[in-house]
Amino acid sequence: MAFFEDELICDFAETYHILDYRSLPPALVAKLAAGLREDSRVKARLSGYQVTLDVILDALTVDYLATLSWFQSEDGNRGRNRPESVYKLITERDKPKEYVGFSSAEEFRRARERLLNGG
Repeated sequence: MAFFEDELICDFAETYHILDYRSLPPALVAKLAAGLREDSRVKARLSGYQVTLDVILDALTVDYLATLSWFQSEDGNRGRNRPESVYKLITERDKPKEYVGFSSAEEFRRARERLLNGG
């Protein structure tokens, strides 16, 4: 409860219409928390997901349909312009991005040339 109190308050209000869970005995709070749906905010956070399983399955369905359509296109036959994954956008949005820095313009040009030449 210390980590996800806001989610617990929202879940209790939505599911049980309880606005002040602290007025309840701790054993009852634990039982009510255990009885929350699998797609509740608290359980989603405890499992490490920011979104529910339904949203993840929907995103994967969109990805697979987009990929199937892409395979039938000219771009798909040539292996270019693959559609971006909705699933990755949803699940990786909170991950820190990796940045690369350069100390000189020449160092940047060498790195750019390596990337453009496939190495």
